[in-house]
Amino acid sequence: MDSPPLTRLSIPLDSLRMQALEAGPADGPLVLLLHGFPELSESWRDVLPLLGEEGYHAVAPDLRGYGGTDRPARGYDLDTLAEDIEQLAHHLQPGHPVHLVGHDWGGAIAYHLAALRPEVVDTLTVVNCPHPSVMLRRIWKPAQLRRSWYMFFFQLPWLPERLLSAHGGQRVPWLIRRGMAPGTQVSDERLSPYAANLSHPAAARAAVEYYRQSMRDLLNPAHARRMLWEYPRIRAPFRLVWAEEDPALGVELTTDLEPWFEEAPDVSYLPGVGHFAPLEAPEQVATRIVEHVKSRRRRAVH
Repeated sequence: MDSPPLTRLSIPLDSLRMQALEAGPADGPLVLLLHGFPELSESWRDVLPLLGEEGYHAVAPDLRGYGGTDRPARGYDLDTLAEDIEQLAHHLQPGHPVHLVGHDWGGAIAYHLAALRPEVVDTLTVVNCPHPSVMLRRIWKPAQLRRSWYMFFFQLPWLPERLLSAHGGQRVPWLIRRGMAPGTQVSDERLSPYAANLSHPAAARAAVEYYRQSMRDLLNPAHARRMLWEYPRIRAPFRLVWAEEDPALGVELTTDLEPWFEEAPDVSYLPGVGHFAPLEAPEQVATRIVEHVKSRRRRAVH
C-alpha cells in the first residue's frame, strides 16, 4: 500500500535538535512513538496516520544519532536518551503527561523514562522489548544468550559499524528481513531509508554505541544493582505488545512482570508477526495502542 504523507518536524531541544514525523491534530492527546535498531521514525509511518484518525497528535522522532536528529559523540546511555524524550514531551505538550510507545531500543528508553519520571508518562505501551530488569536477569539463560549474540558482536571496536555502513548500508535491509516472520513481504524501496541512514559511518557508530554503552552499564556493579534491586516500579498503566515470531527475543521475557509495575501489566500477543511489528503489522500495532490509551481514559472518567 502507498504510505500516506506525513508532516516532518525539526525540533530544537536543550540537548540536541530532533527530527520527527507527525500526524493528527496538534491539539490532540500526544502520543510519542520511539523506534528501535536499525530503524528510524519511518518505522511508524503506517501507524502514525491511524492514530491521527483517532484524534491523537502522534509524533515519532528519530532518536539520538539516527536520521535527521543530531549525532553527538556521547550520550547513548539510558539516562540521557530518556532525558531527550522528556524534553521532547515538554516541548510538544508542556505541563501534561504523554502516551509513550516504544519498540526495541525505543521500548528500553520508554521503560526508563516511565520508571524515573512518572509524572511525564500517562500510559506506557511497549512493542517487543523486555523490561530492562527482566532482560538483565534472563539474558544469561542459554536460549536468550544465543539469541542475543549480536549484542556481544557490537562490543568489538570499529568492525560492526564498518560492516553496517559498507556498500551503501546493504546489510541493513538484510538484518531487518531476518527479524521478520517467515514469508513477510516488504519492498526494497520501503527499507531503503534505513540502508541510506546507516551507510554513513558516523550514523552506524552512533547506532552501535547504544549497545556498547548498555554493556558498559551492565558490567558496572553499581548500575547492575540499581537495575536489579533499586529500579522504581512503573506507575503508568502498561501494555506489552509482543509479536510471537521474534527471533531475537524469547516469549519467556513476557512473563512474571508484576514486580516491576504498580498496576497489573497487560500483555497482548501478535501471532505470526516478527520482531519489526510496526513495519510488519501496523494496523494491529495501532489497534493495540489505541485500545490501551482509551482504556486509561475510561478509567479516569470513572
